[in-house]
Amino acid sequence: MKAVIQRVSQSSVTINNEIVAQIQQGLLVLVGIEDADNQEDINWLTSKIANIRIFEDENHVMNLSVKDIDGEMIVVSQFTLHALTKKGNRPSYIKASKPEIAIPLYESFIQQMEIELGKKVQTGQFGADMKVGLVNDGPVTIIIDTKNKE
Repeated sequence: MKAVIQRVSQSSVTINNEIVAQIQQGLLVLVGIEDADNQEDINWLTSKIANIRIFEDENHVMNLSVKDIDGEMIVVSQFTLHALTKKGNRPSYIKASKPEIAIPLYESFIQQMEIELGKKVQTGQFGADMKVGLVNDGPVTIIIDTKNKE
């Protein structure tokens, strides 16, 4: 499971010209799922994201988590995070899970994230053509791969 975490001052997801998710200060999390992912990956990753200290404290040091600041979150499924680009110029997405595997894992990820945060998480729509808008605050962008827990 891969995630791109972006600290945002605002973010939104639009589908068919309708805003389906919108937040102010918090995190936009793009999640890519592969067949080897399981509940252990979900538990580790949601805990890491909820507790990662990338928000500034009163001394302007990144020392606070999204939980500490009572921030909001949007989670968006993004299979392209598993793009293989080694050969040629056309990415291969063979490592990305098919919907029958990815959807239950994505839904479990959202449920576990809500438990970690103690509040509702907004989302995009799996498989939809989404327009994701954000103002990256910092900019701060972190990439995490559950297969590389160093």
